Amino acid sequence: MITIPLKTKPSMSHLLLKDTFDQFSFIEGEITTFNTFTIDGYLQKDFFEEKPEDSHAHWKDVREFCFQIIRGKRTPLNFKIILSLAPENFPGFLNQQNVTGFRPEDIQGMYLNLSYDGLNLTCITGISMKTFTMDKSLERAWDDAAQKKLLELELVV
Repeated sequence: MITIPLKTKPSMSHLLLKDTFDQFSFIEGEITTFNTFTIDGYLQKDFFEEKPEDSHAHWKDVREFCFQIIRGKRTPLNFKIILSLAPENFPGFLNQQNVTGFRPEDIQGMYLNLSYDGLNLTCITGISMKTFTMDKSLERAWDDAAQKKLLELELVV
């Protein structure tokens, strides 16, 4: 787990206006403007005629809704948005990063916790496993990959 300070304006553009994070799962969000809006990313499967396989919405499905809450002349007082690498991307990530000793089905989530306090935007990385492990290689690989991607996008302060 690492904390990465982000440049607010370009990061907000990537988060809300571009498709940079669209393939991530949306876990939850809380946005405070004139009210506090809390959004649970868990899909209500009974709502759909054809039940989705995913447990959570993708960011692309709620991005516009969040943008509508945030946009305006005044910045939000604060917000917290939690994204996770989508489960269908776990095998590719493990392969690409040469992380062995983990099965995709044992990973609960690989998270980007985006937090804005009214002045500063930060990203805290994290992983969650369905089983206990002392092996930190996946956590280190996720931290490194997240930081590298954010640096490539020139979003890091």
